[in-house]
Amino acid sequence: MKIVLLVLNCIFLAVGTCGGPLVMRLYFIKGGKRIWLSTWLQTVAWPINFLPLGISYFYSLKNINDNNNNNTKVILMTPRIFVATIGIGVLQGFGNYFYSYGTAKLPVSTSGLLFATQLAFTTGFAFLIAKLKFTSYLVNAVILLTIGVVLLALHSGGDQPEGETKKEYILGFIMTLAAAALSGLIFPLVELIYKKAHQAITYTLVLEFQTVYCFVATIVATIGMIINKDFLGSKSN
Repeated sequence: MKIVLLVLNCIFLAVGTCGGPLVMRLYFIKGGKRIWLSTWLQTVAWPINFLPLGISYFYSLKNINDNNNNNTKVILMTPRIFVATIGIGVLQGFGNYFYSYGTAKLPVSTSGLLFATQLAFTTGFAFLIAKLKFTSYLVNAVILLTIGVVLLALHSGGDQPEGETKKEYILGFIMTLAAAALSGLIFPLVELIYKKAHQAITYTLVLEFQTVYCFVATIVATIGMIINKDFLGSKSN
């Protein structure tokens, strides 16, 4: 069962990682302008987690009733983890906005390469926060990605979309790097939360964590849409 869950999650992650940016970029190419809406769509499907969570809770309750084990917890997330997860959700919400803005202003190839620098940010923050040990493979990967971004910056404008100003292109460049930096910060913070939890990191706990932080990220995007009047059909960004 663990292998099946791992394979399914890898498939979903691969499809979302590859297909998401293409669909988002297509929306902007076809005249879409609502960046906050694109941000909102990245996490709005969080209620889907209720299905596997419900199944997990059902089996936990069944185990309690069958074994008369009242010490077994159904909801694994503690109040401390819950509060920390809310903070992660806020960061994720703004990270999603930065990523959407970059996707709106840059070609998919450029934004994809820039966002890949999250590995370098993750490595740096993991070293500072989670005490990650460096390896030669990790250092080589970070160096190659850094060189790629430098070369891209030197030739910025060569793939500048038609009708887009230089200022918008550079801002999209910066926003994408900001999204990569936030993603690089979030991963070590999540690892730190798991370490400080002092409990087994089960599939149920991970689902609870994802459900809460995606919900919070969606709330952040919803507030952005309200302020930007996206619900009223405004054509502004």
